[in-house]
Amino acid sequence: QVQLVESGGGLVQPGGSLSLSCAASGSFGNIYVMGWYRQAPEKQRELVADIALRGATNYADSVKGRAFISRDNAKNTVYLQMNSLKPEDTAVYYCYAFTGNKYYGQGTQVTVSS
Repeated sequence: QVQLVESGGGLVQPGGSLSLSCAASGSFGNIYVMGWYRQAPEKQRELVADIALRGATNYADSVKGRAFISRDNAKNTVYLQMNSLKPEDTAVYYCYAFTGNKYYGQGTQVTVSS
């Protein structure tokens, strides 16, 4: 079982930046993939970015060039840095971890607005 606790988020002005982090705890072996989904009101959940155990990354087209995902395997923590934020980045951001089973965090609200 994996517990995921997200931090970061909040209200950000357009063009601003944010940093999210997510720490995993519990009983597990390797976390093969960690990443972030987001869900905006009345929209389907979208994969934002993920990162494999050895560092291979994957980004949604909508955030390429604006997002940077990283992880600290010793701390079982994944980070998401997003720059040049747009109102359409407004969503609840959910961390996930894949160990063979997939686990999600509770989500953190990101609002991009002036």
